Amino acid sequence: MNARALEKAATYFAAMRRSGIAAAPAPVAMRPPDIAAGYDLQAAAGALLSGEKGAVCGFKIGCTTAVMQEFLNIDHPCAGLLYEKEVHPASVTLRLADFVQVGVECEIALRLASDLAPQATPFTRQSVAGAVGAVMAAAEIVDNRYQDYHAFGIPALIADDFFSAGAVIGPGCNPADVDLEKAVGITRIDGQQVGSGLGAAVMGHPLNALAWLANQKAERSEGLKAGDLIMTGSVVATQWIDGPCVVSCTVLPLGAVQISFI
Repeated sequence: MNARALEKAATYFAAMRRSGIAAAPAPVAMRPPDIAAGYDLQAAAGALLSGEKGAVCGFKIGCTTAVMQEFLNIDHPCAGLLYEKEVHPASVTLRLADFVQVGVECEIALRLASDLAPQATPFTRQSVAGAVGAVMAAAEIVDNRYQDYHAFGIPALIADDFFSAGAVIGPGCNPADVDLEKAVGITRIDGQQVGSGLGAAVMGHPLNALAWLANQKAERSEGLKAGDLIMTGSVVATQWIDGPCVVSCTVLPLGAVQISFI
């Protein structure tokens, strides 16, 4: 997409996000032709949305587990932006009316203590480990903003931050004290368990998801910065919420977060 087309498409996608209405597939002229263009458009639309949503404060990674790849019929990870005003502390109350079709995903979150700048060799789980300053139990808030997300197309879903609508983050824990591979995520709705999964389901280890993101950014001559929040992907299938309820996401031994939907 040339600069003018990108500007027009960014305006279209930002307006679509603000509308609160389930979106039809974007017109061809507004649609990113490939995944690289999807990330270009994500950045351009994000610059427009940050005025109301706050500065970009990190990234969500979707489709890092087999359960989510099967759920969405997508065979590779995809990243989206997180905004300051949409990241909440451990317990929050949200209005169902503020979403099209809201869902919750149980995740392990990471907070970076140092930068991961582009480098000549690929990042690995081992090479990114030292950049992680804290690990947390988390819930990603997702929103199915589409009439048919399969028809919307993967590049366009990426441009729209891949369902992202925020996150709820628990207290930080020392990564040296936790075996993330063996961490257990549990989602409950009104106290009833509806799903569980292991940290190992996230690309073998949640740090592999971070390495994937660092490499994806490096391919674009971009990097990750100290303070960035990274959502590593859901260990439990998305739970779509259809009425008032309380959802908790527990990650043992990291803690739990809670969302009350009204």
